[in-house]
Amino acid sequence: MTETGKQEARSHRMYAVPDQQLHERFAFRTIRKEESSQAARIEMICFPPNEACSKEMIVSRIERVPELFLVVEDRGTGELAGFLSGLATNESVFRDDFFSDAGLYDPNGTNIMLLGLDVLPDYRGQGLARELMYEYLRRECKKGTRSVRLTCLPAKIEMYKKMGFYDEGVSQSTWGGEKWHEMSCVLNGPVIGQ
Repeated sequence: MTETGKQEARSHRMYAVPDQQLHERFAFRTIRKEESSQAARIEMICFPPNEACSKEMIVSRIERVPELFLVVEDRGTGELAGFLSGLATNESVFRDDFFSDAGLYDPNGTNIMLLGLDVLPDYRGQGLARELMYEYLRRECKKGTRSVRLTCLPAKIEMYKKMGFYDEGVSQSTWGGEKWHEMSCVLNGPVIGQ
């Protein structure tokens, strides 16, 4: 089996079964348009100013592509604890424009560019980020999405590897003036661009 095939098999085993305890405490669902301000506030809390998407970018993404904006809601409080959003495309390399231009969304795109994994500080350390990612991957796998890609800072590479992503090295993205790594997870078919 090729290295890509091994990576694909490992990824599918990791996220195949939902964490029942987290799903009992939290609802994983598509964002509602009226939650735009709350999502923008979460983004500002979770990322430094140079890396955070603006409220306008978040609102535009929610208005244009709500089905690719997965939130996790605390069933006890009804408040959002975090979210994971993406944009479908047929492109195979991550670029900064995906963050700022929701018009790049291609409803027939076979790849998803993840634009932010946000979990509020009070909810960290419980496996919520991992389950949010796995729920996203389960949904996209069922839709037939070919691959999911993201960028992360070097300190987060190991976290994403544990979630089934492959580090492709330094990204072309310079969002927020940072040096990012591009990572990919094969869902259905070979990784594009490798």
